[in-house]
Amino acid sequence: MSIIIPSYGILRLNSRPFFLHKFRFSSCLAASPSATEQELEETLCDTNENTKSSKPKSYFPKKGQTVELVCESLAFKGKGVCKVSDTGFVVMCDRALPGERFLGRVTRKKGNYAEVSKLKTISPHWDFVDAPCVHASDCGGCKTQNLLYEAQIRAKQQQVYELVTHVGRFSSEDLEFLNIMKPIVPCDIQFQYRNKMEFSFGTKKWIPRDLAGDKKDGSSGSALGLHAPGFFDKILNIEKCLLQSEPANMVLAAIQECWREPDLGLSPYNVHSHVGFLKHLVLRTGRDADTGLPELMVNFVTSSYQPELLKPLVEKISAIPEVVSVMNNINSSVGNTSVGEEEHILYGKSAITETLRGIRFQISANSFFQTNTHQAEVLYKLVEDCAALRGDNSEIVLDLFCGTGTIGLTLARRVRHVYGYEVVPQAISDARRNAKLNNILNATFVQGDLNKIDENFGAGFPMPDIVISDPNRPGMHLKLVKFLLKLRAPRIIYVSCNPATCARDLDYLCHGVPEHSIEGCYTLKSLQPVDMFPHTPHIECVCLLELCY
Repeated sequence: MSIIIPSYGILRLNSRPFFLHKFRFSSCLAASPSATEQELEETLCDTNENTKSSKPKSYFPKKGQTVELVCESLAFKGKGVCKVSDTGFVVMCDRALPGERFLGRVTRKKGNYAEVSKLKTISPHWDFVDAPCVHASDCGGCKTQNLLYEAQIRAKQQQVYELVTHVGRFSSEDLEFLNIMKPIVPCDIQFQYRNKMEFSFGTKKWIPRDLAGDKKDGSSGSALGLHAPGFFDKILNIEKCLLQSEPANMVLAAIQECWREPDLGLSPYNVHSHVGFLKHLVLRTGRDADTGLPELMVNFVTSSYQPELLKPLVEKISAIPEVVSVMNNINSSVGNTSVGEEEHILYGKSAITETLRGIRFQISANSFFQTNTHQAEVLYKLVEDCAALRGDNSEIVLDLFCGTGTIGLTLARRVRHVYGYEVVPQAISDARRNAKLNNILNATFVQGDLNKIDENFGAGFPMPDIVISDPNRPGMHLKLVKFLLKLRAPRIIYVSCNPATCARDLDYLCHGVPEHSIEGCYTLKSLQPVDMFPHTPHIECVCLLELCY
C-alpha cells in the first residue's frame, strides 16, 4: 500500500520486480516515438483504461512530489518505465535502468502517465558497470553507458519483440516456432564507432545540476560541445567523445585549446541574439581507399565567410597527419543547421573516401552516409542475404529512400538494374557521383518525395523483383504502402531505424488496413534486429517479406 506524504515529500511506490518479457506495457510506450506528446498520452490512457478494470484506482502523484521507484523496463526513447504496484499508473524516467531503485521528482503529469527526473540512485540496476566517459551522466548521447552491453542488447531485442507482437500483430508462436525473429546482431565495436560527430559552439556553457552550486540557471561562459538534454541554447562542453575516432578527438582537443583566446577574435554564435561567428564543428572520419589509413575532414560552420579568422585554427589542426580536408560551410540564416548555403575549401581536398562491401564512396561535408561504417558492413550483408540474388544479373531492384545509394550500389554489380528514389537533391547528386566513381552504369537515381507519390508513380521503371525500403523514423506514408501492395513485387526488404513504425508498416503490408479497406498480401519471413549504435536507444531492423501467391 502506498503511503502518501505531503506535497514535495517522499512517496514510496513499492513496485514488484518485473522481467522484460512480462512487462507488456512498455510496447505501448515505445510504439509512438515519432508521435506527438498528445498522441502518446492518449495511448497511455487508453491502455490503462483497458487494464485497470480489476485494479484499485491509480494513484496520481502531484507535480513536484518526490517518489521512490524501481525501474522495470526500457521503452520510449530508451526511458526507464516504472509501474505502480497494484495500479495501472506508469511513471517514465530518463536515465533510469532496469532494476534500479531511485528517488525521482515528478516533473509532468497528465492522465494515467507521469514523468519524473531522477534525483538520487538508492541501489543500482541489475547489470551496473562503470561508464568510461566522464560525460556519461550528463550528455544525452549515450544514456546506457553504465548498463552492461549484453543487457543493452537484450533490452533492445525485447523491445523489438514487444512491438512486433503488439503493434505489428504477429503471433509470438509464429515468431518463435517459424524462426522469423532472429537474435539481435551485437556491435563488435562499442566505442569509437561513429564516423561523424557534430559539435556546437554556444554562449551558454551548461553546468550539471550537481556542479552548478549557486548558479541557478546552470550556465556559465561559452562552450564547444553537445547540446544539454532538453536545451537548444545550452552547450555541455566536451573535451573528448569516446564515440568518435582518436584523430577526431585530437582535432577537438586542439580546437578547444585555443578557440577562446581573445587575440583570435572568434565568437560563438548566440541563438537568441543571432550574433556571433562560430556555429558548429563537424568531424568526419573515413579511410583512404588505397592504403586503408584513416583520413579526417574538419568542417567549420560559420555565420559568414571570413577565412582569415579561421586561419590560426586551420594551421593548428592541419598539422595532425590524419586531417586531409578542412571545409567552411556558411550558414547565414538564423536557423542552427549545420548545412550551409555555400562551402569553401580551407585546406586539402573537398571530400574523403570510405569503402563499403567493395564499393568506394566519396563523402563530402554534407553527404549522407551510414554513421557506423563497421556495422554498416554487417547491415548491408544482411540485406544482400535477404535479396537472395539468382546470380544471373537478371533482377530489377527498386531502392526507396536510397540516400546516397549505398545499399543499391552494393547490389548493382549482381543485378540487371537499380532504380533509386530519394527526396534530398544533394543525396541524389552524391549517389550519381558514387555510381560514376565505381563505374556502375546500371543504376538510375531519381529525386522525388515518396510521401507525395500519385497514381503515376512507377511508370518510369519496369516491374521490380526486389523492393528495398529504408525510410527515416516516421516510416512509410500510407500512399507508399498502398503503392507497394498494388505493385506486388515478389520480395520486399524493409530496413528500419525505428522498430515502432517498422512494426506498424509490417502490419499494413501483411495484415492490411481494414479501416481504409486495404488488404495485405505479404508474409513476414524474417526479422533481424541489429545494434548499430551501442549505449543509445536506437535499433535497426532488416525485415524480409515475400508475396503471398
